[in-house]
Amino acid sequence: MAATRGILSGRLALVTGGASGIGRAVCESFAKQGAIVAVVDKDINGAKETAESLQNNNQSHAFYSVDVSSSDEVGNLIKDVRAEHERAPCILVNSAGIIKDALFLKMKEDQFDDVIKVNLKGTFLMSQHVSKAMVEDKIVNGSIVNISSMSGKIGNVGQANYAASKTGVQGLTRTCARELARFGIRCNAVLPGFIDTPMTKQVPEELMNQVVGMIPLNRMGQPSEIADAVTFLASDLSSYITGISLDVNGGLAM
Repeated sequence: MAATRGILSGRLALVTGGASGIGRAVCESFAKQGAIVAVVDKDINGAKETAESLQNNNQSHAFYSVDVSSSDEVGNLIKDVRAEHERAPCILVNSAGIIKDALFLKMKEDQFDDVIKVNLKGTFLMSQHVSKAMVEDKIVNGSIVNISSMSGKIGNVGQANYAASKTGVQGLTRTCARELARFGIRCNAVLPGFIDTPMTKQVPEELMNQVVGMIPLNRMGQPSEIADAVTFLASDLSSYITGISLDVNGGLAM
């Protein structure tokens, strides 16, 4: 079978949070567009399932178990990816994230710290390590896409930690966009609304039904719809776009 020809043909992409939800959908979209995908997740079994589901058109996709909040593990990941593919990734998607919801007055310190550590610090560490590798390999069409959230834009009850982390991701994105532009590396963020993922399934059904009723498009989004936006920002179709935060929420936050 001939190799896939697409807007990411031949690109090496590293996707965190690739075991499920939005991360897995991004991996699927990238593979369909011809990218070689390195699937990263703390859930090694889920990462393996994703990578194996992408095996087609003679492309070789790999999977890695990594705690994105650990600088040592992230550093070793980049070494392993470069050793296996003999080059640095030219695309990074930071989709790894957790929630530990609680009302503000009842939120425990460790709930706040844990979410910031994964969602914000993890995005920082991954972006810094991959960017350094891109610069060393003189990659001039690099693209970093960070998954933020509508919660980081407007806040959300019970998510002081999550909203703070995702607002931080947007600030980090804009700063990275300014600093990395001279190296040919773009950095953008996507802000999903309520998307049908394992994370949103933790929300009580009654509450979710109320939220859906407030969405102008009158439905939750699908992971593939976020993946389409990420694929656009990762590709040369968005070659003159950097530092943006793109809302993908069915109109809920307009």
